[in-house]
Amino acid sequence: MEKIHGLIDAPFTPFYENGEVNYEPIEAYCQLLVRNGLQGVFINGSSGEGYMLTEDERMKLAERWMEVAPEGFKVIVHVGSTCVKSSKRLAEHAQKIGAWGIGAMAPPFPKVGRIEELVKYCEEIACGAPALPFYFYHIPAFNGAFLSMVAFLEAVDGRIPNFAGIKYTFESLYEYNQCRLYKNGKFDMLHGQDETILPCLAMGGAQGGIGGTTNYNGKELTGIIEAWKAGDLELARERQNFAQEVINVICHYRGNIVGGKRIMKLIGLDLGKNRTPFQNMTDEEEAAMKAELEAINFFERCNK
Repeated sequence: MEKIHGLIDAPFTPFYENGEVNYEPIEAYCQLLVRNGLQGVFINGSSGEGYMLTEDERMKLAERWMEVAPEGFKVIVHVGSTCVKSSKRLAEHAQKIGAWGIGAMAPPFPKVGRIEELVKYCEEIACGAPALPFYFYHIPAFNGAFLSMVAFLEAVDGRIPNFAGIKYTFESLYEYNQCRLYKNGKFDMLHGQDETILPCLAMGGAQGGIGGTTNYNGKELTGIIEAWKAGDLELARERQNFAQEVINVICHYRGNIVGGKRIMKLIGLDLGKNRTPFQNMTDEEEAAMKAELEAINFFERCNK
């Protein structure tokens, strides 16, 4: 099964002022990501407010991204849901429209507390799209599924034919590397934290990743990988430190989903506000965030 090389973006979902999905900006959005070195998108996930979208909206978004994606640009569809039957339908749809792959995080309710529960959940979803690679999206901060991913790989190995690997969005670089080493790198371990790309490269394993701040800082994040490959450790460190500075700013404004989405407006691609119950940024907060970003010369280095 093909492994992903380079960075995949987790895009935001554009909304009109009335809260309805706005499909119009997606073509320009895709072009922006391509220009700045991203290799594909992982849509309808946490950055995309996927759990707050209807099944129909999620399908229409997948169709629109497939319409605008250039050849070779990977469209991976997050199909996770609190209803496994809905997830399976979304997986079937993703395969029908020709998506590159699918993924699912553990549901926020009911809380998954055992490996077998998680494997069964993934198994039922993955069989909806048997021709597509399936990735488990490990983000326990969102759903409380603080389970051993090494134990998960051991349990899922050989059970789900199209299981490809894990989008690993957690702080344990040790566990990430142990998963990467499992059976000599059998599964694709997609690094999911933009703040620690360089350490994972240093361990010798991070070939691909999926990021959220890649929406507006992808040029610098892909630059970390480029500098590493060129043997320029100092430049790689500088870019990683800059990426952390950007993350420090958005943490002042409710993180990537809220603050990061507003940055898109500041770089010229207004994707609207967040859907309820997210607390949107005020105009005063936007001005303050812009000033913080200017102070670190963000707008000279961001995606164009």
